[in-house]
This record gives sequence, structure tokens and C-alpha cells, in this order.
Amino acid sequence: MFVTSAFAEESAPAAEGTAGAGAETHAGTAVPGEAHGTFPPFDPATFPSQLLWLAITFGLFYLFLKRVVMPRLGGIIDVRNDRITQDLDHAAKLKGEADAAVAAYEQELAEAKTKANAIGQQANDAAKAEAETARKKVEAALDKKLGEAEASIASIKANAMKEVGSIAEDTASAIVEALVGGKASKAEIAAAVKSVAR
Repeated sequence: MFVTSAFAEESAPAAEGTAGAGAETHAGTAVPGEAHGTFPPFDPATFPSQLLWLAITFGLFYLFLKRVVMPRLGGIIDVRNDRITQDLDHAAKLKGEADAAVAAYEQELAEAKTKANAIGQQANDAAKAEAETARKKVEAALDKKLGEAEASIASIKANAMKEVGSIAEDTASAIVEALVGGKASKAEIAAAVKSVAR
């Protein structure tokens, strides 16, 4: 225990005034005046022992760090690195699986589009074939009706042409009678009508 000189001087008269064991206690705790100097850690005389203990403490602390703390930290870092490596490998594996799934999906989508196009083409071809069949049926029916109509027109025309000859002969005979006043023979009128009809 450190006691300053002023405190020691003040406590000395008090120690004289007290009796018995109390005075001896105060007198025994007083520090002589010449012992007061610099603080021991700052005393140059204690530097070698301080440096020795500093080296011993540093060496022990270094050995403690090297033998105990650093292996544990190294183990923790190794475990963490292993875990990170495993996580990265697992992530790479999952990414590969995801890429494979995406590729499979895209392939299935392409196949589905191809099938849909094929089905659409088949339906289109079937519709065209049906339309072509229906068109041919309609054309055949129209050709038949057209043939019948042409035959009917030819028949009507032939009948009309027969009637035209006789009408022309009657008309020519009536015109000759009106203009000339006499009758012409039927053979002459028929020959004249035939020559004009050519």
C-alpha cells in the first residue's frame, strides 16, 4: 500500500496521541520519505525484468494462440469452406438439373408444336379434299344440267329452224302476192328461201 509523505507526517502526530496498539499500527504502515520516487513500471531499474516478463507473456500468449486458438479457427474455417464447397456443388447440380428440365420442356414444346402443325395440316388437307370432292360433284351436276339444257336448246332450235322455213315460205308467198299480185309456186318460193338461208 502506497502512502504519500504528507499523509504519513500528518498521521504520525495522531499516532503519538493514541495509545497502545492503534499507534503501533499507524507507525508500521508509514512509508519512509526516500522511498517515494517514480512509479515502478516507469523506473528504469525495473526495465530488464519488465522486458523479460513481457517476452515470457508474449511467448506464452503466442504458444496459446498457435496451439489452441489457431487450430480451432483453422478447423472452423475448413468446415465452413467444406460446407461452402458442398453448397456450391449442390447448387451446380441443381442448376444442371434445372437446365436439363428446361431443355426437356423446350424439346417437348417443340414436339407439341410440330404435332399441332401436322394435325392442322392434316385437317386442312382433309377439308381441301372434301371441298374438292364437293366441287367436283357440283361441277358434274352442273355439266349434266348444262348438257341437258344444250340438248333442249338444240332441239328447240332445230324445231324453230323447221318452223322458220315454213314461216319464211308463207311470208314470201304473201309478199309476192301483195307485190306482184299473182301466186308463185311453192317450189320456187322454197328454193328462194333455201338460197337466202345459206
